[in-house]
Amino acid sequence: MDDVWSWISSLPDPSQWPSTPPSLTLASSADGRSICLSADRTAGSDSEALLTFSLTLHGFHPIGLSRTLWLSDPVTPSSPHISLLLQLLAESISTSTSSFPLPATKLEEELVALGGDEDDEQAASFLCLVLLIRLFWLCATEAPADAGFLFFRSLDGPLERTLAGIRLALGRVLLALGPDAEGRLMRSLGYMLCKWCILRELQGGGGPAGCCPSYAAERHGLWVLKGFAPVPAMARYGGSTSTGGQSLEAKDSVLRYALAHQQLEAVVQLEYTVCLRDPRFIRVSVRVDNVRLHVVRLRFGRRKDEVGKEEQEVDAELHFPSRARVWVGPELGASYATGPSLGRSSGNPERELEAARTLKGRFGGGKAAGVKATARTATRARGRSWRWEQEAEGGVGVFEGVLCDGATGAEVAEWRPGGGGGDPRGGMRRRYSGWGRAFSKGGGVVVAGDELAEAVEWRVGREMEGRVVRWRVGGRVWVSYFANEMKTGYYDTRSVEWREEVELAFVAA
Repeated sequence: MDDVWSWISSLPDPSQWPSTPPSLTLASSADGRSICLSADRTAGSDSEALLTFSLTLHGFHPIGLSRTLWLSDPVTPSSPHISLLLQLLAESISTSTSSFPLPATKLEEELVALGGDEDDEQAASFLCLVLLIRLFWLCATEAPADAGFLFFRSLDGPLERTLAGIRLALGRVLLALGPDAEGRLMRSLGYMLCKWCILRELQGGGGPAGCCPSYAAERHGLWVLKGFAPVPAMARYGGSTSTGGQSLEAKDSVLRYALAHQQLEAVVQLEYTVCLRDPRFIRVSVRVDNVRLHVVRLRFGRRKDEVGKEEQEVDAELHFPSRARVWVGPELGASYATGPSLGRSSGNPERELEAARTLKGRFGGGKAAGVKATARTATRARGRSWRWEQEAEGGVGVFEGVLCDGATGAEVAEWRPGGGGGDPRGGMRRRYSGWGRAFSKGGGVVVAGDELAEAVEWRVGREMEGRVVRWRVGGRVWVSYFANEMKTGYYDTRSVEWREEVELAFVAA
């Protein structure tokens, strides 16, 4: 599987095409079953010849017969890699479901051209990934069950190596596709990764590496960090056991399935400015433009109105973001920057006090002579579900938000049974409705500049003017699960961390 790119490159010239079409075995078993990628030449003269690729099953039921699962459009022999990649990519995007359906759009070759002189290794890994996504969906929807089992058993290693080798290529392609197609592609990939993680867990193995991809880029004065994490691939946090705290019973199988097919999608937008007005130093300022955290359901096949009542009930059961930590600063070991200087004080929650005093009295003679006084005091405090703070760790500035239960004040991500500090599970029920909810109707969290308006600043010596350096941006997100509508004591908290680098030029903005 790892050598798909080189196999395509080694295909014979159309004028010397063999009578038996060349074939590459992608997966095979000891009993002779296999999944193969084949190439064939279409009719026509040598100068007008085209190639057609196909994915074929061999040895499955009925025994001894071959079955073609997929056939590509004809491609030119001069650039078969990119043409094949474009078709596989478009079809992988179309397999995803979304609230905002995209029309069938023809991808431009210039947007996702990864081969040639840029980085052949990255291009080869990305072609391998989109081929795996397409093959997975074919095995899931059109092939016998044995073919899906063979897919995961044989391609476990290649898939892990592919995910580790596509970091640069994936970021370039996702930027070129735009956010709409990007989201659909990553949900299609996320569904496959969820299935893979579940299978690895059933087999007693550890979670596969590379299942939580991310990338960062500079876009129009913003540093943008995007991360995608299938929930089964996220590490359990704190005292959670291998079953996630309290285990789910057999009757909760529908809930177990729903919770295992969810994905965290995180977007961090940091606005940065470089100021050279002061003759003594360069000022670098970074503020949060947007932090968006969203847990989505990865459900395919049937519409909501086609599922049963029990399945509709578990639709309201989602993991939810319970803590977020974003950091930005010079690369590790850099000594040219002084700071960060933080823009927000810590600790003092806002509190309003009201007091009213009434004095009634009567002076002079009479039966009821005397003085009567009454006093009334009232206290009103403003509380928020999310509390955001600034910190500094070494040379980086940190923006951190923690979800707290409004009734008990407990930090949701840190809560454990018997740990004291109040039980937040009651306050988290029906968390997607009501005026005081901490989440949007869709289960997301949005933090904009009005919540974190204060910037973090660094001062850099003038000798760095005109240079381009690397800065690090990263984030860690915790997601938790408490019952929302259903009656279950199951809880779970997981976390994922992303680390990326961006470029910073010390020139006037």
